[in-house]
Amino acid sequence: MAVEKNYYMTQEGKEKLENELHYLKVEKRQEVVERIKIARGFGDLSENSEYDAAKDEQAFVESRIAQVENMIRNAVIIENDNQNPNVVSLGKSVTFTELPDGDEETYTIVGSAEADPFEGKISNDSPIARSLLGKEIGEKVTVSTPSGDMEVKIVSVK
Repeated sequence: MAVEKNYYMTQEGKEKLENELHYLKVEKRQEVVERIKIARGFGDLSENSEYDAAKDEQAFVESRIAQVENMIRNAVIIENDNQNPNVVSLGKSVTFTELPDGDEETYTIVGSAEADPFEGKISNDSPIARSLLGKEIGEKVTVSTPSGDMEVKIVSVK
């Protein structure tokens, strides 16, 4: 049997997944079943694109339900209570400037299940996060990015 992967996330992230799971099981699953029923009424299933689309959506919904259940079952909640407040760690927001004279950027480092770069949440597996984890305020860090290395200075950790 394969080893289950842990999904690091904040309590807020876990609650978001639980809400998604509830929606998928209670509302979305029923919607898709109704669409399949209606599409069946259109006759010959071999050339029924509505039926095929509804069955594809059903497969996607069931797959996502299994994925979310697995993520919740293997969730590891990020706790920052006992950690040094000046050190970059999972669940914290870090602000840094690109050297020599770049703009300040702020990211929250979260588990891959919660990552959303558009909301400023980056995965702990990302090159930026891996470079910053464990470093302290004031430290200069070299970050490897697809476009090359950049040097940053950590300004704050919250």
